[in-house]
Amino acid sequence: MGEAVGAKSTPGTPRPDRSSTPVTPRPASASPRPPISAPPSQFHSPSLSRSPLLTPDHIAPSKTPRSSTPRNATPRIRTPRFITPLGSPLRRALQLTKLDPQDAWLPITESRNGNAWYAAFHCLCSGIGFQALVLPVAFTVLGWAWGIIALTVAFAWQLYTFYILVQLHENTETGIRYSRYLQIMIANFGEKKAKWLGLFPILYLSIGTCVALNIIGGSTSKLFFQTVCGQSCTVKTLTPVEWYLVFASAAVLLSQLPNLNSIAGVSLIGSITAVVYCTLMWMVSVNKDRLPGITYKPVRGAKEIDRFFEVLNSLGIIAFAFRGHNLVLEIQATMPSSEKHPSRVPMWKGAKAAYAVIAACLFPLAIGGFWAYGQRIPKNGGLQSAFYAYRRNDTSQFIMGLVSLLIIINALSSFQIYAMPMFDELESIFTKRMKKAMPMVAPDNLEGGFRLRGLLFGRRDPVHRKRGRSGRRDIIAGHAGLPLLHVA
Repeated sequence: MGEAVGAKSTPGTPRPDRSSTPVTPRPASASPRPPISAPPSQFHSPSLSRSPLLTPDHIAPSKTPRSSTPRNATPRIRTPRFITPLGSPLRRALQLTKLDPQDAWLPITESRNGNAWYAAFHCLCSGIGFQALVLPVAFTVLGWAWGIIALTVAFAWQLYTFYILVQLHENTETGIRYSRYLQIMIANFGEKKAKWLGLFPILYLSIGTCVALNIIGGSTSKLFFQTVCGQSCTVKTLTPVEWYLVFASAAVLLSQLPNLNSIAGVSLIGSITAVVYCTLMWMVSVNKDRLPGITYKPVRGAKEIDRFFEVLNSLGIIAFAFRGHNLVLEIQATMPSSEKHPSRVPMWKGAKAAYAVIAACLFPLAIGGFWAYGQRIPKNGGLQSAFYAYRRNDTSQFIMGLVSLLIIINALSSFQIYAMPMFDELESIFTKRMKKAMPMVAPDNLEGGFRLRGLLFGRRDPVHRKRGRSGRRDIIAGHAGLPLLHVA
């Protein structure tokens, strides 16, 4: 016991009190905290690439004061590039649409406040018109089965290619918008080759369609006057050229609207008139008794080569009925676009609505018109000529005059939207050279001159009069409209 007591009482080196002695802080680099990897299910999270390091909830953050000594930074977790090759949604959202300053001076892209309704109006006005009245002529050669099959395939192909053009309008990587056909061709083929391959077809279609619309509008105006005046009318009517001039003058008045977005109301009126007169013509034709002696047997030429070209011509009539592709990019260019709200969404929504109405008009028009008139439908003029030739006596004068008036209004409305690419090209030449917007008086004179020149093209065409001496531009543009004139 004594030894034990002595052992306890023996003096020795005193032990330090741990509660009172300060503890030397350890350097941060001595024991770095290992990074905590995220679960595989979070690799596709949009916020992972910009979020701080993920820390479990059961680990409390360290309250040790920060040292001024530099330490190794813990690597942040980022989304691997091979998982999202197009970039994360947050990074893509920071990209802005690149706009050309010159676009603010041109009629197609001057206003970008369009919407799905405007797109539907423009697509419907440009997609249905006088060319639909010739569809029953194609059935006289193809017959019931092949006519319906060709019409269905053409409509499906039209809708598919329309969807592709809507998706190609803007590049999600670079932010560039291709607001015109020539721009998207330059991006694919280069500037020199694109101008050689694309500029002439663009002007060909724009000028040719406007010439055809001028002729359709002028000739229908004469027919409307004769219908309203009556058979016993003794008033001297105008000549065909004078009726073309009347139609061109009305088109000049409508050309005062400054840009493509401003003619949305005109396109709405054109769409309504097209739907109404197409529905009236096939419903009145089907409601009446069929003509005596009509047959539905396909027409066959005497020679093999004649039959071959008749089939090609019928397929061309069906393809010509589905128009409007040359205006897809221009219509979509009138809409605002951003990464969050791309323009392809309202554009495709309006296009689907428009083409549903187009299908509801074209299919009954072609099938009903061929059922009512069969092989007796005129080759020149199609359903319009048959309607006035066979239904004039048993149809009220009001219906006949209303159909003519609706065709005239639709031709005026379609004239505006189909001439817009030509106006845009002419004004772009001025803005590129002068580096400023065209004065307000100049576009009106330019557009009015273009419409009156279209009147001269139709007047000088060999269909109406032998061509005399004219300038090089008159010859080119006049021949550009020849195929459309013969179909019309």
